Amino acid sequence: MDQTVPIPHGLPMDRDAGPFDPPRDITRLREARPVSPMVFPDGHQGWLVTGYDAVRRVMGDARFSSRQDIGILHMPYETPGIPGAAEPSPQEPGLFIAMDPPDHTRLRRMLTGAFTVKRMKQLEEHIIDIAERQLDELARLTPPVDLVKEFTLPVPSLVICEMLGVPYADRETFQVHSAKVLEKDVALDEKTAAYNGLTTYLAELITRKRATPGEDMLSDLARHDDLTTEELAGIAFLLLLAGHETTANMLALGTFALLEHPEQLAELRADPDLLPDAVEELLRYLSIADIFYRYATEDIELGGETIGKGSTVIVSLLAANRDPERFDNPDTLDIRRKARGHLSFGHGVHQCLGQQLARIEMRAGFAGLLRRFPTLELALPADEVRLRTDMNVYGVHELPVTWTDSPPST
Repeated sequence: MDQTVPIPHGLPMDRDAGPFDPPRDITRLREARPVSPMVFPDGHQGWLVTGYDAVRRVMGDARFSSRQDIGILHMPYETPGIPGAAEPSPQEPGLFIAMDPPDHTRLRRMLTGAFTVKRMKQLEEHIIDIAERQLDELARLTPPVDLVKEFTLPVPSLVICEMLGVPYADRETFQVHSAKVLEKDVALDEKTAAYNGLTTYLAELITRKRATPGEDMLSDLARHDDLTTEELAGIAFLLLLAGHETTANMLALGTFALLEHPEQLAELRADPDLLPDAVEELLRYLSIADIFYRYATEDIELGGETIGKGSTVIVSLLAANRDPERFDNPDTLDIRRKARGHLSFGHGVHQCLGQQLARIEMRAGFAGLLRRFPTLELALPADEVRLRTDMNVYGVHELPVTWTDSPPST
């Protein structure tokens, strides 16, 4: 292994290899030193982990903590108005993504029943109906249209609102706040205000559901007397954020990727049975939720390196999912690939709770879109598509598309 590759100063983020590929510096680093020291902007000597096996190990090892209240959190990139390092702060109630067992276990256990494979299968037909109704709306428009605004964002938003019992009419409120929380260049006080605004809205909603419960997930959770309103609001924030942001961006960026790989798109249209494997491959190939933080609670050996106690460790799921040690020809989009084992939903105790829901939404969304719009194409040059490099969940801000036929009805 070549140890002469330069140690990165800050996280390489420039998408200089194309809209779907990791930054070239990340790829070079994974090839040379998959567990690499990294100098953070504030001078902290932390680590960047890019190899598949090492990333999987970090995500599955409880000694790499997800908590943000036991040590200084070092930011891997410079952000205007936000210091390079933040002092430990008390845990936000309900944010189990930033907790370790047993606190994490206590909260997550209350949600697992709502996201079982069986429960999701029962919802599948309804999710398909939601996607088809939104495609009906799309077909009534005169192209070009923004696919994000008219299809890829509404579908998962409608689904998660219905599941949680959040009024879809309030979508502008939660979508604006969610976007602010995910923006990299937003000052910390703005992020905090956006988070507080959304959790305050959700706390008021939960209070109403405790008084008058309905047939939805928040009403079910509100029946737990051992959960405070603040904990419920934190849980609802995570479910609402993850429930619409991630799937919306996978649908949009996945459509962009397929349009840029017309031979793969043609194969998928010719054989819709390939769709389940295509969804897994798009998840691997795009890895929109890429960067995750961990805190080393003790000295840990990893990939021939010693991670010192107190180190901030950054893992790249995109780099791991493009590791040739795990996937053949990893930089090739191949919808026939058996991509099971990818890390796009994470690994270990924090593995994505809603992954089966996301898969169903993507299968429904892609299947309907490709069937109903056989001449779908970009309405502008690919290099003019505005990428979400400024956001913590990758994707596109808009995807202007057009078509030349009259889409069939459902």
